Amino acid sequence: MEPKRMYKAENAIIMAAGSGSRLSPITDTIPKHLIKVQGKPIIESMIDSLIYNNIKEIVIVVGHFKEQFEYLPEKYQQVNIALIENPYYETCNNISSLYIARKYLGNSIITDGDIIVNNHKILDPYFEESGYCSSWTTETKEWLQQVDKDDYVKSCSRIGGKNGWLLYSISFWNQKDSSKLSMHLEELFEKRKVTDIFWDDIPVFYYKEEYKLKIRRIDDGDLDEVDDLDDLYDLL
Repeated sequence: MEPKRMYKAENAIIMAAGSGSRLSPITDTIPKHLIKVQGKPIIESMIDSLIYNNIKEIVIVVGHFKEQFEYLPEKYQQVNIALIENPYYETCNNISSLYIARKYLGNSIITDGDIIVNNHKILDPYFEESGYCSSWTTETKEWLQQVDKDDYVKSCSRIGGKNGWLLYSISFWNQKDSSKLSMHLEELFEKRKVTDIFWDDIPVFYYKEEYKLKIRRIDDGDLDEVDDLDDLYDLL
């Protein structure tokens, strides 16, 4: 299904600060986002797909072995890649990364840096409403969404379930919702000192009544997520 052309993403924020402890001992010397799969660092798959879709402003939030990412702006001179450091990555969850990057939020794509994109079309910059790439699944232990007949999210379970839409860490945000995200990030992380949640908890759980999220339907083969050693070895 082609997305309606109501909004167009102008930039992308890639989360790549985490230590990747579930891929230890490999990540004892390299960030998981720079681990090579079939000869290419994982994060370059995402960057290549963003460039394919004419996203020319890319912000990468770094932390663990941050200096190893410094080659990327030189390699991808056809776009503007900005590396920004998350000084909280060792003690806080990824709410801290989006908090650090909040000034870049606009008509934006937000994605993790440990995703291998197999189908460039899932990053089509045109979108109808804010929301996440999602594929149908009969059962999962990951975040699972239930939607209405128009694909608007009605509910989400953190512990999974059966027969619903699996939430992936690729999402699209219009300027209005990005402004809300920025405000809510400041409220939770800065003022209330809530540091141990995913940033996605904000629109999906903490302030769900303030966001009207709509899934982007994709197939489960359109991407691969590298969360642990089993995922990595399956791809090698």
